[in-house]
Amino acid sequence: MVSIRMRASRRAGNKKASGKSGDNFSREVHISGAEGMYGDDDVKRVVREYIGRATGHSRGRPDRIDITIERVAERPRLLRALPVKTLRCGTPRMAGKYIRKMLTAAGVSGRAVNKGMGIVFGDDTMRGAAIIYAGSGKRAEPDKKRGVRASMLGISRSAAVSLGRALRGQGIHTATVVEAVVLASKVASCPYVLAELCVSDDPDYTTGYVATRKLGYVRIPRIKRKGEKKGGRVFFVDDGAVVGGVTEYLEKRPVLVNRISECGGVHSIDEVIGKHHI
Repeated sequence: MVSIRMRASRRAGNKKASGKSGDNFSREVHISGAEGMYGDDDVKRVVREYIGRATGHSRGRPDRIDITIERVAERPRLLRALPVKTLRCGTPRMAGKYIRKMLTAAGVSGRAVNKGMGIVFGDDTMRGAAIIYAGSGKRAEPDKKRGVRASMLGISRSAAVSLGRALRGQGIHTATVVEAVVLASKVASCPYVLAELCVSDDPDYTTGYVATRKLGYVRIPRIKRKGEKKGGRVFFVDDGAVVGGVTEYLEKRPVLVNRISECGGVHSIDEVIGKHHI
């Protein structure tokens, strides 16, 4: 298998730092990204699809598209996808309330929840994900600008067909949802990760999610207002976790989803986390 990664970006806010030629600097704006593990026969097709996504994104046209194709040398760990649920949610305010309930049910402290929500709903968008200790609320990733990226992940053809069929039955079969389920399943498979919170920085995509081993992959519609570019991703880890080991697993250990779980429709917050947590 090979790992194919795409990242599209453009430069914005050019300013001249001095009168010398070549001293211009700019801020890089993330446009689009995608990743998966595939067979050799799929490489050309996937690269075309990734370029099409990069050049047709609602965040604008990129002036740089990086495609990385890397042979996967290690045998992937096989995983079952997290169960998929959609939370009944009508407003961003309601979404914020439900996020707190789900993260608290996963063992994340109020201090850590506040820190995580400040990151995903803040004005500064990180390139990768933040790591936050679930108890103390302290940031733990070594590079605060880059963050941590869950990488080296994919889904088998048979599991992709099954997942697509299940999601189609719920009216939510898109590449965005499939890729998010695969990513969340890898993150949840790391024993030190208690929960993940994600809000897309795509101004046209207003569904985020919370994912845990117990609750599954829980989609949260209307997590933000349409047109807002804020977004981000946070991994909440046990306070005893060795961050270097967590990062190594998330970025370097190949995993392949080869089985799916239930895709269970729309639920109330009580049904998602259980009334004993409310």
